[in-house]
Amino acid sequence: MRMATFNLLHGRSPHDGRVDADRLTAAVTTLDADILAVQEADRAQPRSGHLDLTALAATALAAPHHRFAAAIVGTPGEQFRTPDHDHDGRHEPCYGIGLISRYPARHWQITRLDPAPLRSPVLTADPDPRLILLRDEPRVLLTAVLDTPHGPLTVATTHLSFVPGWNLRQLRTVVRTLRLLPPPRILLGDLNMPAAVAATITGWRPLARRPTYPAVRPRVQLDHILLDPRGAPPALGTVTAVDTPPLDVSDHRALLVTVATPTPPAQSPPPTTRRND
Repeated sequence: MRMATFNLLHGRSPHDGRVDADRLTAAVTTLDADILAVQEADRAQPRSGHLDLTALAATALAAPHHRFAAAIVGTPGEQFRTPDHDHDGRHEPCYGIGLISRYPARHWQITRLDPAPLRSPVLTADPDPRLILLRDEPRVLLTAVLDTPHGPLTVATTHLSFVPGWNLRQLRTVVRTLRLLPPPRILLGDLNMPAAVAATITGWRPLARRPTYPAVRPRVQLDHILLDPRGAPPALGTVTAVDTPPLDVSDHRALLVTVATPTPPAQSPPPTTRRND
């Protein structure tokens, strides 16, 4: 089973600054993930050609089960509001996260995460980096219970705050929320913190430790796939491959993890019939 998390940077290529549907389709197709979590996903935004990036990625994977969760309604960095309910902003520009699955979903759930209350300094990713003060945005946790080869599996994705300390608070909320859903549990997403910190805060096991940011020469891992050890079958924690392929989309690398397929239970041999001659 292949799982991936990918911060899309609203589908933009850092090489030419363009959003191209064919380019994004090719990048997602390369991942060939059975479960894909996406962050910084636009829907109906002018800057990304009014595309629904979650639906586009789902089509690329031939994955019929997918959901988009808006973190904000409006334009990031400009005018926006927190959605009042799950369907708020359906016909307006939105920005958020998505979860895509080739496996059927039994249940979907959206949980809102409050933004940091103050503007915070952020180092830009430009060739000439500089510090700017940014207003934090509301965040969201999107969860599904999927029918997978490992049985029912709780899978969640989020994109946490860039504000140090506040993202730790949000992550604790995420863990408390997921612990109310059935095991086994996996969290995928851009947590804006290193793997060691995420593992310490959650008590969950990172299924991969690879730098994912920036995309050209990754130096730090911001994107994670974490497994809750409680109730996890051995095969789900058996990682057979890890990759962070270079793609022509985003300033992040996608993180791709393959886990073992569960071994089917051994069948007892048919009873033998003893003849009495």
